[in-house]
Amino acid sequence: QVQLVESGGGLVQPGGSLRLSCAASEIIFSFYTMGWYRQAPGNQRKLVAAIGNRGSTNYADSVKGRFTISRDNAKNTVYLQMNSLKPEDTAVYYCNARPVWSGDESWGQGTQVIVSS
Repeated sequence: QVQLVESGGGLVQPGGSLRLSCAASEIIFSFYTMGWYRQAPGNQRKLVAAIGNRGSTNYADSVKGRFTISRDNAKNTVYLQMNSLKPEDTAVYYCNARPVWSGDESWGQGTQVIVSS
């Protein structure tokens, strides 16, 4: 099981920015697809952004142009830069890791993001 530790969540005003980080331990990080998901109260967990092992990215329509996912393979870390935050971005954000050779997934514990004035 891959250990994933998220950080960077918090309270921010609408229009503000946050950067989430997810550090993975003891894996060949460069062979993993990494993703960020979020879950708001009463809703299902949904994909926000993902980055493949070769750097390809995809985003949920609701965050395109505002969020950017990136990875640093030397640090075993994936980031989610969130700009122009809206109240509807409020959720618990989870990091996800999946190796390219299987569908086995690992999840972090989640980090809370609250966008409110």
